Amino acid sequence: MSLITRWTGLAGDSRAARAVGAELLARWAEPHRRYHTLDHLRAVLDAITPLAALAADPAAVRLAAWFHDAVYDGRPGLDEERSAQLAQAALPRCGVGPARVTETARLIRLTAAHSPEPGDANGSVLCDADLAVLAAPGYPAYTRAIREEYAHVPDDLFRAGRGAVLRALLAQPRLYRTPRAHDLWEAAARANMTAELDGLSRPH
Repeated sequence: MSLITRWTGLAGDSRAARAVGAELLARWAEPHRRYHTLDHLRAVLDAITPLAALAADPAAVRLAAWFHDAVYDGRPGLDEERSAQLAQAALPRCGVGPARVTETARLIRLTAAHSPEPGDANGSVLCDADLAVLAAPGYPAYTRAIREEYAHVPDDLFRAGRGAVLRALLAQPRLYRTPRAHDLWEAAARANMTAELDGLSRPH
């Protein structure tokens, strides 16, 4: 199924919804992106599928996936905030109700730190789906793409920053908050990140 078909199935097939979908696809296809691309959007949407039944509002989770990196300038925190603001401006034009718009924006902001509160079913599903890449067989390609997106950062600073991110993730008792995601991806994600961290620690 094409991405635009997935979008209209979620947001409706009105002229306004199609215009918003086209804008989103154009944003995800921006030439400066290396990891946060249409492939990442598709992967997050796919990862939501086995977890969707655990969400209180699967539609809000999927809408948040569409918008969560719609603004991407390599500025953590600010990118998520601007993406949330974009969703708040665009979704009412698609006929999405105020409560779902508010929830979608909240979920987008959660992806800045991937730290949903206990009992936050929607937040747990979205964050788990966004982090599913950590367990993917294509993990080395993911790490190369991340490095390309931060090509402006000197190698020693990137290695230090990336290492800190990996150590913080590995220190968490659970990477994935939902039982289903934990069963599917936890072991592979920890193995992938440990191998990457070992590589970053070696002299270059």
